[in-house]
Amino acid sequence: MTNYAKLLDAELAAITAAGNRPRLLLHACCAPCSSYTLEYLTKYFDITLFFYNPNIAPKEEYDFRAAELARFIGAHPACGGVKLSVPAYDSAPFFEIAKGLEDVPEGGERCMGCYRLRLAETAKAAKDGGFDYFCTTLSISPYKNAAALNEIGGELAEDCGVQYLYSDFKKKGGYARSIELSREYDLYR
Repeated sequence: MTNYAKLLDAELAAITAAGNRPRLLLHACCAPCSSYTLEYLTKYFDITLFFYNPNIAPKEEYDFRAAELARFIGAHPACGGVKLSVPAYDSAPFFEIAKGLEDVPEGGERCMGCYRLRLAETAKAAKDGGFDYFCTTLSISPYKNAAALNEIGGELAEDCGVQYLYSDFKKKGGYARSIELSREYDLYR
């Protein structure tokens, strides 16, 4: 089994040794999952958060979560310089991939399709925007399959020509730190 936290450490060490500051397009599902991830990665990257989540409904919830993410970026000292990209709300792509899978339990085929949908759009935006890397905050959640996320990210990286930042942000206390930050900044969960 691949240790994605060790892969991340090795990549960050290589970035540090090279003395550069690459551009990262970081898919963000919500402010709580972004909190620790940003706190950790802003030391190494110029980050644009990409809030692409057609799985969130209704539009008011989508808008509220995007605003909460913007509020966190504005409040946390480590997030100075972090940009936020929020595509227009469109739930149709999610409903298309979820059709017929409505009764599949969490973690099944519907989730894999949703991971692929969001990461594919992130990879496309990373390529179009000239980013050096792309990644997602989703691996911080103990309810998300980090191995599947990394496998999908790696496949998409090969297709788009932008490097995927392999990671498992829940490791090394990342998930616990996100809970602390959520309390500290009163983040909507």
